[in-house]
Amino acid sequence: MLEARSLRKAVIPSSLLEHPSPGNLQSTRLALHVNGDGSSCWLYIASGCCIYKIEISMEDSLINRGKESLLIPQQARVMYSSLVNRGPHRSEIQSIALAESESSGCLHLGSVDSYGHLLVSKLDTSDVDRLTFSVLPPDCGVGEGGWAGLCFSPNQWSMAAVARSFCKSIDVYDQDIHLRSLRTLWYPSSLSFIQHLCNGNESSILAVTEGCQLTIWDLRMKENGGCVHRISGSVGDIFYAVCGSSTGNIAVGGADRTVTIYDPRRWSALSRWVHCSKYEITGLAFSLIDSDYIYIQGVDYEVFCGQWKESKKGFSFRGDSNWLGFSKCPNRDVLGGWCESGSIFVADIGQGSEAHIVEGFANGISC
Repeated sequence: MLEARSLRKAVIPSSLLEHPSPGNLQSTRLALHVNGDGSSCWLYIASGCCIYKIEISMEDSLINRGKESLLIPQQARVMYSSLVNRGPHRSEIQSIALAESESSGCLHLGSVDSYGHLLVSKLDTSDVDRLTFSVLPPDCGVGEGGWAGLCFSPNQWSMAAVARSFCKSIDVYDQDIHLRSLRTLWYPSSLSFIQHLCNGNESSILAVTEGCQLTIWDLRMKENGGCVHRISGSVGDIFYAVCGSSTGNIAVGGADRTVTIYDPRRWSALSRWVHCSKYEITGLAFSLIDSDYIYIQGVDYEVFCGQWKESKKGFSFRGDSNWLGFSKCPNRDVLGGWCESGSIFVADIGQGSEAHIVEGFANGISC
C-alpha cells in the first residue's frame, strides 16, 4: 500500500514571478527533479516565454490528514529561485520536460512553444544553462499557434516527440534531426513513449490521445502513416491524458472522468474506473513503486492516488487554485504542482511502512 511521506507547500517569490501567464486545460508547464540525496527538489516552471527554477527543501516531516484522507500540507521554504538564462522562445511556452542521460548523468530540459519551436538545454550548477539544440517544426511554425506537448524517450534522451494541437501533427526528432511527422485525425492533447513488452524497445512506440481516441504509433512502421492501433472512446468525451507503466499497460482519462487501463498485448481494457474524479481528468502517472497504483489529477484542483484494479481511492491533496503545471518525477514517486496563485505543492510517496502518518482533524482547515 502506498502512503504519502510528506506534502509541502511553498510560495513562489513575487519578485521572481508575480503574474504568471494563463495556462491551458492541460497543465504541462512544470517539470521536477529530486537531488540524489533527496534533501531538496528542483522545480522548473514556464510562464510566457521564460522558464524559472525553484529549489524546495525535502527534509523529512510528518503527515497531517483531514477528512476523507485529505492531506494537509506543511509550509516549506524556497531555498533558491532564479530565471533560467537560455535561448528565448518567440511565443508562449506550452510544455516542458526533463530527460536524464544515463551515460553522463546529466539532465536536459526541453521546452516547446505554441508554434512547435523546440529548445533543449543541458543543465549545470550555474544559472546559465547551455543550449544543446534548437529546432523549428517542418513548416517553420507557420499558421495558428495553440497547445503543444512534449515528451522524451525514457531510454534515449536525444529522441523527443512534439505534438501540435491545431496542426494535428506529431513531429519526432533525434536531437535537431527531424525523423518523421505523424498526422492525427483529431487534435492531439497528450502523448507518451511507452514500453513495448514484445521487443522491449521503448523508443519506437508512442501513445497519443486525440479527441475521443487513443492511438498507438510505431515509429518503425510506414503503413497507415505509422498508426498501428486506434481505440475509440465515447463520442464527445475528449481524452486529455495518457501514460504508460513499467509493465507496459496504458492508462487514459479525460472528460468522462473515467480512467481506463489497456493491455497492449490484446488491446483490451483491463480495468475501467468509472467516475473516479469529480471533474475532467487532465493528468495521469503510474507509480514506480507499485504499478497497480496510479496518480490522477483533476480540473477541480484535486490530486489523488488510487488502486486501479480495485477502483479504490487512497490519499489525496488539493491545490488552492487552477493548476498551471503538474508533473511526476521520472525516476521517483514525487509529485509537483504549480497553481496560478503562486503556490507550489510537492508530495513524496513511499510504501505504507515507510510513511509516518499523523491523523488530524481538518475542521476549518484548508490548503
